[in-house]
Amino acid sequence: MAGSRRRTGMRAETREKRVRILDAALRTFGAKGYSNASLADIAEQVDMTHAGVLHHFGSKHALLLEVLQHRDTDDVVDLPDQHIPDGAELFRHLVRTAFVNARRAGIVQAYAVLSAESVTEGNPGRPYFTSRFRTLRDDTVRAFETMCAEQGTEVPEDVELAAAAILAVMDGLQVQWLLDPDRIDLGRASAHAIEAIVASVLGPRTDVLGPWETWAPELLELEDEQR
Repeated sequence: MAGSRRRTGMRAETREKRVRILDAALRTFGAKGYSNASLADIAEQVDMTHAGVLHHFGSKHALLLEVLQHRDTDDVVDLPDQHIPDGAELFRHLVRTAFVNARRAGIVQAYAVLSAESVTEGNPGRPYFTSRFRTLRDDTVRAFETMCAEQGTEVPEDVELAAAAILAVMDGLQVQWLLDPDRIDLGRASAHAIEAIVASVLGPRTDVLGPWETWAPELLELEDEQR
């Protein structure tokens, strides 16, 4: 029995150390980026050695992936089954997330830095972010489909564009807010954009600018070149 208690205590201590390392890594990656951050920087914050950090995570690459997963787990910890909801609740969840993010600049900064770095050649975070955005777009499309079915309307052909636009607006607003927090209300600006895009899918369609093919026909050539 005493041995069992010691093992339980050691497991709890190990979990606590891992969380401390993950939190330190999140701060360090957010401040310096993945490429410029060192395991020594992270180890110093948790009173450990470089070797101690490696003991828990194996490599800097593995630590990065654990940090990203740690962040995602925090985002859904209070949700049923720890999964993003469907239908209108998904969009409400996105709005709530924006308001929560306005109180955790460190996490938002780390996400912004790491996601931007992931587009570079050979970056170890690239597969994670590629998969993450695909999953979020698919979840958002399904939420649109659910809402359209509930109100008996047809799903528009450009629903995938709307899903991508919502995610892009949220990420873009986070960058603006990080740079100028006194001018940008992250929660309200995100809610405004999300509501506008959802309304454009569910409500009457109005091309305020007019079809872009008519006022910028030269873009058709650019679009063809990109295919």
